[in-house]
Amino acid sequence: MDNDVPTRLLELLAGGADSDELARVTVEEPSAAAAFKAALRISATLRGHRRRETELAALFDTAGDLARLRDPGEVLQSIVHRARRLLGVDLSYLTLTDAAAGVTRMQIADGSVSKLFPQVRMKLGVGIGGLVAQTARPYTTPDYRSDKHFLHSEPVDDAVRDEGLTALLAVPLTVGETVTGVLYAADRTPREFTPDEIALLSSLADHAAIALDNARLLAELSTHSQTMERAEEAHDRLMDLVLRGENTSAVAAAVADVLHGGIGVYTNDGGQLAHAGLPTAPPDPQAVTASHNSGRATVTSGGWVCAVQAGPELLGSIVLRTDTSLSAADRRLFERAAVVTALLQMLRRSAAKAEDEVRGELLTDLLTAPERNPSALIERGHRLGVDLTARHAVFIVHAGEVSRRRLAAAAAPFAALSGIHAEQVVLLASTDTPGALAARIASALGSHAGLPITVAAGGPASGPPDLAAAYHEATRCLRALLRLGREGTGASMAELGFIGLVLADHADHTGFIHETLGPIFDYDRNRGTELVRTLKAYFASGCSIPRTKDTIHVHANTVGQRLDRIGKLLGPDWQAPDRKLEIQLALRLHELHTPEHRHATPTT
Repeated sequence: MDNDVPTRLLELLAGGADSDELARVTVEEPSAAAAFKAALRISATLRGHRRRETELAALFDTAGDLARLRDPGEVLQSIVHRARRLLGVDLSYLTLTDAAAGVTRMQIADGSVSKLFPQVRMKLGVGIGGLVAQTARPYTTPDYRSDKHFLHSEPVDDAVRDEGLTALLAVPLTVGETVTGVLYAADRTPREFTPDEIALLSSLADHAAIALDNARLLAELSTHSQTMERAEEAHDRLMDLVLRGENTSAVAAAVADVLHGGIGVYTNDGGQLAHAGLPTAPPDPQAVTASHNSGRATVTSGGWVCAVQAGPELLGSIVLRTDTSLSAADRRLFERAAVVTALLQMLRRSAAKAEDEVRGELLTDLLTAPERNPSALIERGHRLGVDLTARHAVFIVHAGEVSRRRLAAAAAPFAALSGIHAEQVVLLASTDTPGALAARIASALGSHAGLPITVAAGGPASGPPDLAAAYHEATRCLRALLRLGREGTGASMAELGFIGLVLADHADHTGFIHETLGPIFDYDRNRGTELVRTLKAYFASGCSIPRTKDTIHVHANTVGQRLDRIGKLLGPDWQAPDRKLEIQLALRLHELHTPEHRHATPTT
């Protein structure tokens, strides 16, 4: 054998010659067959090393992509493309498992020419992918359509046929013990995949699984970070509302804005205190009780309910209506809104209690010691927004079993100053018609409480001493109302007739006379008749028509006609005992006020 033959073979190997070039050397030198075989072995080894270097370079590039982790979709596309190139196949693709939907979906494909194939969607357990997902092991087949080792599906087989695929290699994407997807390499002609090719595709699948898991973790971290940031922002927003002393309406608006729904704040009896966003309805009492017992929000058919409570005390509830699902963070935010609502209500209650105490102290000092330091009382009133030098009527609100504090709160809108004094609800209100206002207050509070409320008025008066006197007048008026059986009504002394005239500190005689006898005074003045003179004579004669006619020197029929007219002017009950007494008292006062003009109409 020519000694140059090994040298020539080595040179060819160094130059990357293929087996055909090496074979020509043996044709020229038949005795070099042994050297040729050795050269072929060396060539195959070199090709294997180069292929391995290429594969390792691809794996390193993939690892670098993962380290940089651009868009996860781009990383997966790169992995699928490298699988197709390294294994020299016609098509490579990746499917992902949707366990919730019970299907496997095509995610990425490289080399596909079919419109049908990229739309493949198969049930779990179907096809080569189903077998690989169940066993968590690679599987290869030289002829997909004739292979009976896995479950075929007509839609999947149609897609494979439309793509023209024959040989397939499938390896699992695993995270821990869970198969999350399958990576495929496929040829359109029969082919046996080698163990090295299976190992290479498995390595790429491992990288793909890492890419997907990293993307999932990053998405969770991002979502968690956004959730924490959103929760912190919402918390700061709610706390700012508390610090600014806002009301429950502001809380409802803030939470409705954050949770993109409707918020309603309700009292224990279902009354709505505040609302924002989508319409809400009063909550089911059982849901409120469940939330109160657990201290957590409760889901209902219409949304969520959370009890508003301060310790064991139930203050009401807050309702969330939303068309979207509520995450754990959103649920905690909703529950925090209930806590903030309770805090605002307790702060408001404390502030109201403190203000009630201040107003109550002023009211007590005003009504018990008005002469002690009037200017100081007036100044204290100014600080509470009440001008005690202006004219105010004083009202006493009387009820049986109703809480006086609740009654005072309900009556407050009618008053410039209200409070509890001597176990009674007392109001000061600016009005020139105290009787009418007393009646209105009695009616409103009676409807609110659902039982009779009696309201007595005194005044109006101005200045601490006179306001205290008006209070005592209201006390006498209340006593008279209750004794006369007029519980559930409202009045001042003016509405009590002659009883008010007797009990009042400053009786309005002229007003009483006109209120009682005004119609007959007007009739006499307009027609020149003598109804007043006839009425006086009638009472003076003991209500005897014959004696009356003799006193005023007219016919008995004339007396009868005049009395009939008086009855029409004063009302059919004018001769009832109480009315008769009032009429006689008015006539007597008229005589006392106008002794020289017995028949003159009183001025008003």
